[in-house]
Amino acid sequence: MNEDRLTALALGLLRGPGSNARTILGLAGPPGAGKSTLARHLVAEVERVEGPGTAAYLPLDGFHLSAAQLDRLGLTHRKGAPATFDAHGYVALLRRVAADRFQDIYVPDFDRTLDEPVAARHVVRPHTRLVITEGNYLASAETPWPDARRLLRELWYVDTEDTVRRERLLRRHREGGRDEATALHWVTTNDHPNGEYVKQGRALCTRTVPGAGLRRAEHGGSVF
Repeated sequence: MNEDRLTALALGLLRGPGSNARTILGLAGPPGAGKSTLARHLVAEVERVEGPGTAAYLPLDGFHLSAAQLDRLGLTHRKGAPATFDAHGYVALLRRVAADRFQDIYVPDFDRTLDEPVAARHVVRPHTRLVITEGNYLASAETPWPDARRLLRELWYVDTEDTVRRERLLRRHREGGRDEATALHWVTTNDHPNGEYVKQGRALCTRTVPGAGLRRAEHGGSVF
Protein backbone atom coordinates (compact mmCIF):
# COMPACT_ATOMS: atom_id res chain seq x y z
CA MET A 1 0.00 0.00 0.00
CA ASN A 2 1.72 3.20 -1.17
CA GLU A 3 1.21 6.84 -0.21
CA ASP A 4 -1.28 7.45 -3.04
CA ARG A 5 -3.48 4.63 -1.76
CA LEU A 6 -3.32 5.98 1.78
CA THR A 7 -4.26 9.44 0.51
CA ALA A 8 -7.24 7.93 -1.32
CA LEU A 9 -8.36 6.23 1.89
CA ALA A 10 -8.13 9.53 3.78
CA LEU A 11 -10.06 11.38 1.07
CA GLY A 12 -12.67 8.62 1.19
CA LEU A 13 -13.49 9.64 4.75
CA LEU A 14 -14.77 12.93 3.33
CA ARG A 15 -17.23 11.29 0.93
CA GLY A 16 -20.68 9.83 1.46
CA PRO A 17 -23.17 10.25 4.34
CA GLY A 18 -22.10 12.72 6.99
CA SER A 19 -19.38 14.17 4.79
CA ASN A 20 -20.19 17.71 5.92
CA ALA A 21 -19.27 16.83 9.49
CA ARG A 22 -15.69 17.22 10.70
CA THR A 23 -13.82 13.93 10.62
CA ILE A 24 -10.91 13.00 12.87
CA LEU A 25 -8.51 10.32 11.69
CA GLY A 26 -6.05 8.85 14.19
CA LEU A 27 -2.67 7.27 13.54
CA ALA A 28 -1.17 5.06 16.25
CA GLY A 29 2.07 3.11 16.35
CA PRO A 30 5.35 2.70 18.20
CA PRO A 31 8.13 5.31 18.23
CA GLY A 32 9.80 5.71 14.86
CA ALA A 33 7.00 4.03 12.91
CA GLY A 34 6.46 7.06 10.66
CA LYS A 35 3.23 8.45 12.14
CA SER A 36 4.10 12.13 11.90
CA THR A 37 5.56 11.71 8.42
CA LEU A 38 2.37 10.04 7.22
CA ALA A 39 0.14 12.57 8.98
CA ARG A 40 1.90 15.54 7.39
CA HIS A 41 1.78 13.87 3.98
CA LEU A 42 -1.95 13.19 4.25
CA VAL A 43 -2.70 16.74 5.39
CA ALA A 44 -0.74 18.17 2.45
CA GLU A 45 -2.40 15.86 -0.08
CA VAL A 46 -5.92 16.45 1.20
CA GLU A 47 -5.34 20.19 1.06
CA ARG A 48 -3.98 19.86 -2.48
CA VAL A 49 -7.20 18.13 -3.57
CA GLU A 50 -9.78 19.86 -1.37
CA GLY A 51 -8.22 23.28 -0.84
CA PRO A 52 -6.13 25.12 1.80
CA GLY A 53 -7.25 24.65 5.38
CA THR A 54 -9.51 21.69 4.67
CA ALA A 55 -7.16 19.39 6.60
CA ALA A 56 -5.23 19.97 9.82
CA TYR A 57 -2.57 18.26 11.91
CA LEU A 58 -2.95 17.56 15.63
CA PRO A 59 0.07 15.76 17.14
CA LEU A 60 -0.05 14.16 20.57
CA ASP A 61 3.55 15.33 21.05
CA GLY A 62 2.21 18.84 21.68
CA PHE A 63 0.82 17.51 24.96
CA HIS A 64 4.13 16.27 26.25
CA LEU A 65 4.89 17.59 29.71
CA SER A 66 7.53 20.28 29.86
CA ALA A 67 11.02 19.59 31.20
CA ALA A 68 10.07 21.45 34.38
CA GLN A 69 7.08 19.16 34.98
CA LEU A 70 9.04 16.01 34.13
CA ASP A 71 11.67 17.05 36.65
CA ARG A 72 9.01 17.76 39.28
CA LEU A 73 7.50 14.31 38.74
CA GLY A 74 10.83 12.50 38.54
CA LEU A 75 10.03 11.30 35.02
CA THR A 76 12.81 12.90 32.98
CA HIS A 77 14.40 9.49 32.35
CA ARG A 78 11.06 8.18 30.99
CA LYS A 79 10.37 10.99 28.54
CA GLY A 80 7.98 9.66 25.91
CA ALA A 81 6.27 7.13 28.21
CA PRO A 82 2.47 7.39 28.71
CA ALA A 83 2.79 9.16 32.06
CA THR A 84 4.81 11.99 30.48
CA PHE A 85 1.85 13.31 28.44
CA ASP A 86 -1.09 15.50 29.45
CA ALA A 87 -3.46 12.86 28.12
CA HIS A 88 -6.59 14.46 29.58
CA GLY A 89 -5.66 17.77 27.97
CA TYR A 90 -5.28 16.01 24.64
CA VAL A 91 -8.72 14.42 24.95
CA ALA A 92 -10.24 17.78 25.87
CA LEU A 93 -8.82 19.38 22.72
CA LEU A 94 -10.09 16.50 20.58
CA ARG A 95 -13.57 17.03 22.04
CA ARG A 96 -13.44 20.71 21.15
CA VAL A 97 -12.21 19.91 17.64
CA ALA A 98 -15.13 17.52 17.21
CA ALA A 99 -17.73 20.00 18.48
CA ASP A 100 -16.59 23.55 17.61
CA ARG A 101 -17.00 24.54 13.96
CA PHE A 102 -17.10 28.31 14.54
CA GLN A 103 -13.68 29.27 15.94
CA ASP A 104 -10.06 28.81 15.02
CA ILE A 105 -8.71 26.09 17.32
CA TYR A 106 -4.99 26.34 18.04
CA VAL A 107 -2.97 23.16 18.42
CA PRO A 108 0.35 22.72 20.24
CA ASP A 109 3.35 20.79 18.94
CA PHE A 110 6.76 19.65 20.16
CA ASP A 111 9.83 21.66 19.12
CA ARG A 112 12.82 19.37 18.69
CA THR A 113 15.28 22.28 18.81
CA LEU A 114 13.93 23.57 22.11
CA ASP A 115 13.17 20.01 23.30
CA GLU A 116 9.92 21.41 24.71
CA PRO A 117 6.24 21.57 23.77
CA VAL A 118 5.17 24.84 22.11
CA ALA A 119 1.72 26.40 21.91
CA ALA A 120 -0.37 27.16 18.84
CA ARG A 121 1.94 25.88 16.09
CA HIS A 122 -1.01 24.41 14.16
CA VAL A 123 -4.58 25.56 13.67
CA VAL A 124 -7.91 23.89 12.91
CA ARG A 125 -10.00 26.35 10.91
CA PRO A 126 -13.82 26.50 10.96
CA HIS A 127 -13.90 25.04 7.43
CA THR A 128 -11.45 22.23 8.25
CA ARG A 129 -13.11 18.91 7.36
CA LEU A 130 -10.38 16.39 8.18
CA VAL A 131 -8.17 16.51 11.28
CA ILE A 132 -5.35 13.99 11.40
CA THR A 133 -4.04 13.26 14.87
CA GLU A 134 -1.17 10.93 15.65
CA GLY A 135 0.60 9.59 18.69
CA ASN A 136 2.08 6.53 20.30
CA TYR A 137 -0.76 5.78 22.69
CA LEU A 138 -4.00 6.32 20.78
CA ALA A 139 -4.68 2.57 20.83
CA SER A 140 -3.93 2.13 24.52
CA ALA A 141 -6.65 0.48 26.62
CA GLU A 142 -5.78 2.57 29.69
CA THR A 143 -7.69 5.70 30.74
CA PRO A 144 -8.20 8.18 29.12
CA TRP A 145 -7.13 6.89 25.71
CA PRO A 146 -10.43 5.07 24.97
CA ASP A 147 -12.16 8.46 25.38
CA ALA A 148 -9.94 9.81 22.62
CA ARG A 149 -10.64 6.81 20.41
CA ARG A 150 -14.39 7.35 20.60
CA LEU A 151 -13.89 10.72 18.89
CA LEU A 152 -12.05 9.20 15.92
CA ARG A 153 -13.74 8.09 12.70
CA GLU A 154 -10.93 5.58 12.16
CA LEU A 155 -7.67 4.68 13.88
CA TRP A 156 -4.86 3.35 11.71
CA TYR A 157 -1.92 1.40 13.08
CA VAL A 158 1.31 2.45 11.37
CA ASP A 159 3.43 -0.66 11.14
CA THR A 160 7.19 -0.61 10.53
CA GLU A 161 9.79 -3.30 11.15
CA ASP A 162 11.65 -2.94 14.44
CA THR A 163 15.04 -2.75 12.71
CA VAL A 164 13.88 0.19 10.59
CA ARG A 165 12.38 1.95 13.59
CA ARG A 166 15.58 1.43 15.57
CA GLU A 167 17.70 3.08 12.88
CA ARG A 168 15.27 5.97 12.60
CA LEU A 169 15.30 6.49 16.35
CA LEU A 170 19.08 6.37 16.59
CA ARG A 171 19.36 8.94 13.81
CA ARG A 172 16.71 11.11 15.45
CA HIS A 173 18.52 11.14 18.80
CA ARG A 174 21.90 11.79 17.17
CA GLU A 175 20.43 14.72 15.27
CA GLY A 176 19.00 15.94 18.58
CA GLY A 177 22.49 16.18 20.04
CA ARG A 178 23.03 12.82 21.73
CA ASP A 179 26.27 10.95 21.08
CA GLU A 180 26.14 7.39 19.74
CA ALA A 181 26.34 5.66 23.12
CA THR A 182 23.71 7.88 24.72
CA ALA A 183 21.39 7.51 21.73
CA LEU A 184 21.73 3.72 21.84
CA HIS A 185 21.07 3.66 25.59
CA TRP A 186 17.94 5.81 25.17
CA VAL A 187 16.55 3.64 22.38
CA THR A 188 17.20 0.46 24.36
CA THR A 189 15.96 1.54 27.77
CA ASN A 190 13.18 3.97 26.83
CA ASP A 191 11.98 3.83 23.22
CA HIS A 192 11.97 0.03 23.08
CA PRO A 193 9.75 -0.59 26.14
CA ASN A 194 7.43 2.23 25.04
CA GLY A 195 7.15 0.60 21.63
CA GLU A 196 6.37 -2.82 23.07
CA TYR A 197 3.59 -1.26 25.13
CA VAL A 198 2.15 0.44 22.04
CA LYS A 199 2.06 -2.83 20.08
CA GLN A 200 -0.46 -4.26 22.55
CA GLY A 201 -3.17 -1.96 21.17
CA ARG A 202 -2.80 -2.93 17.52
CA ALA A 203 -5.94 -5.08 17.52
CA LEU A 204 -8.02 -2.04 18.54
CA CYS A 205 -7.15 -0.18 15.33
CA THR A 206 -9.37 0.02 12.25
CA ARG A 207 -6.64 -1.00 9.81
CA THR A 208 -2.89 -1.48 9.59
CA VAL A 209 -0.91 0.67 7.15
CA PRO A 210 2.81 0.59 6.28
CA GLY A 211 5.20 3.12 7.74
CA ALA A 212 8.27 2.01 5.78
CA GLY A 213 9.12 3.75 2.53
CA LEU A 214 7.44 7.01 3.47
CA ARG A 215 9.20 10.17 2.39
CA ARG A 216 10.67 11.87 5.43
CA ALA A 217 8.76 14.92 6.65
CA GLU A 218 10.39 18.22 5.70
CA HIS A 219 10.38 19.46 9.28
CA GLY A 220 11.33 16.13 10.82
CA GLY A 221 9.18 13.61 12.60
CA SER A 222 8.08 13.09 16.14
CA VAL A 223 10.72 13.52 18.79
CA PHE A 224 9.91 10.05 20.17
